[in-house]
Amino acid sequence: MKVKGRLMLLITLIVAVGLSALSYLGVGEDKRFSAATIKQGLDLSGGVDIVYEADQATVTDSEMAAAISLLQGRLDWNGWTEAEVAREGDKRIRVQIPGVEDAEEAIQQIGQTAQLSFVDEAGNVILTGDMVKDATKQVGATSQNGVSEPYVALEFNSEGKELFAQATAANIGKVIYIIMDESVISAPTVQAAITDGNAIITGQFSGESAEELASLIRAGSLPFNLNVIQMKNVGARLGADALSAGIKAGIIGIILVLIFMLFAYKLLGFAADWALVIYIGLELLALSLFRVTLTLPGIAGIVLSVGMAVDANVVIFERIKEELVLGKSLRSAIKTGFSRALPAILDGNVTTLIAAVVLFFLGSGTVKGFATTLMIGIVISMFTALVVTRVIVKGLMYAGVNNPKLYGLRTK
Repeated sequence: MKVKGRLMLLITLIVAVGLSALSYLGVGEDKRFSAATIKQGLDLSGGVDIVYEADQATVTDSEMAAAISLLQGRLDWNGWTEAEVAREGDKRIRVQIPGVEDAEEAIQQIGQTAQLSFVDEAGNVILTGDMVKDATKQVGATSQNGVSEPYVALEFNSEGKELFAQATAANIGKVIYIIMDESVISAPTVQAAITDGNAIITGQFSGESAEELASLIRAGSLPFNLNVIQMKNVGARLGADALSAGIKAGIIGIILVLIFMLFAYKLLGFAADWALVIYIGLELLALSLFRVTLTLPGIAGIVLSVGMAVDANVVIFERIKEELVLGKSLRSAIKTGFSRALPAILDGNVTTLIAAVVLFFLGSGTVKGFATTLMIGIVISMFTALVVTRVIVKGLMYAGVNNPKLYGLRTK
């Protein structure tokens, strides 16, 4: 049994050290999976925050999705790959661009309306985006005996149908360029005259790239403009100060929790602290792996989930102490303590998880940042409390640390 216990403790020690090293050093020259690669939100890194609103009373979900795709494409074209675009409410879109200092300049570069046009090889505009009735991603064979593949299907309105029929008849074997804001987004070759108002764009599309092109074309035919209703700059210095203050607060909070558990629960507190180190390593790895954008409220969510992880351990340890007071053996007390604590831990964490999910789907901006880190933290905290802590406590017991007083038994 002693060998088994020492092996369990050795494995958890290796995991704790490995996660700590991975969080600090990462993998390779780009430090993948390290804390340094965690994306920082606008409130931490500084940048600009812009809110757009559609200038018509009602907007459909597909139109909003097309507008979001349009803005994201423009951000990518400007090299702002870390920028985020998110829908807010029925007809608003929030754009956050880290690392940019001038909001007005950013708005000028992004623009406000989409200009889509179909141009022949001679440079003549055949038709414009407002004549496109719809553009969708489809999957299927585009020729006889052809293989099934993604493509983009176009549908024109009555005016576009007539103009497109004339243009394709006059340009068989030639290229028609689809241009968005002076950039060519596709250049299909005309195979035959198209007179039914429907056309397809084929190429080496993946499902994602076909959907992206369809969204861009839909954006070019949006029946509304996007007006800027709010813009603000977040200074890089302010973001750096917020990050520093948030990290300091988190570190102080975690250290105080570690000290409290050690003094309040002795050996069990040591096991909880050990599991908490693994928890923090897993949390940082998850934030880096899933490319979660960390905000100041997100740091608060992490600290809160740390408290919940410790709270689960407290429930378990109190159950173990109760079993020891009833005169049960140490092995029986540990087994029963974990099993009796399970319902309370699940109930408490699941109800908090439900609240976090609601915040994530109904909230926006920094509220989503808080909800995201809280959800991740809850899931990991349940795992560390119910699995990792159990392995450590059992490992200590099997290794020969069998004095019930070290596990919380108090005798008069």
